[in-house]
Amino acid sequence: MDGQVGGLRRGPIRTVDVARETGYSVQQVRDLERLGVIPPAARSANGYRCYTPAHVHALRAYRGLAAAAGPVLARQLLAELRSRTLVEAATAINAVHVRLARETDEVRHAQEALRAILAEAPARASGHERDAMTITELAAALGVRPSTLRFWEQEGLVTPERVTSLRARRYGLAAIGAARIVVALRGAGYGIPAVRDIMGSLLRTEGLEETRQVLQRRLDRIAARSVELLRAGADLAAVVESAAGEGS
Repeated sequence: MDGQVGGLRRGPIRTVDVARETGYSVQQVRDLERLGVIPPAARSANGYRCYTPAHVHALRAYRGLAAAAGPVLARQLLAELRSRTLVEAATAINAVHVRLARETDEVRHAQEALRAILAEAPARASGHERDAMTITELAAALGVRPSTLRFWEQEGLVTPERVTSLRARRYGLAAIGAARIVVALRGAGYGIPAVRDIMGSLLRTEGLEETRQVLQRRLDRIAARSVELLRAGADLAAVVESAAGEGS
């Protein structure tokens, strides 16, 4: 790892300097050390904390990870990176990128479904049988459990078709599109009552516009989180390389 971070050279670094370099307060630096985001700092003869550039890299990496994936996952990942091999650590970080890409795909699918509701409602309502999905197929496509789809049905969010004597659920194009919108709305943090209101308003012009804006804001937030993760890339690399060097 480079021996210098900003204006800091390798060697003992004061807490106040770490705070200045990372944008955290002195107390936040101490709290994040206590939470295991960074390893415990060495202590000087007079009891003061002595940090290193590795701590600065870790705190900067945490800031980006927390913005991209949330503070809970960021804390867990930073602690784990210090004990993983280079391959394992790189795979764990790649998984965050994959998660953001999946969230982006979910919103784009929802936007496509919304456009279809607006422009092709008659065609969707009379969709071909071969375009329908079973509950298992739709759950797999959306990345949710079948029980989640049944719960959404109970809440009036997604209404499947029912076929066969066993009343097995099948979802036509309209229901598939609605389910994609629900996934995006739930991912954006909307509770069931709010999602129900939005889904119930889709046949109205103002409802369509509201949903379009909600989905676009969701997409913008995911893009911002992706940028934060990219910004943290160099510091994440430093954390991983430092851990790999210590373990070799």
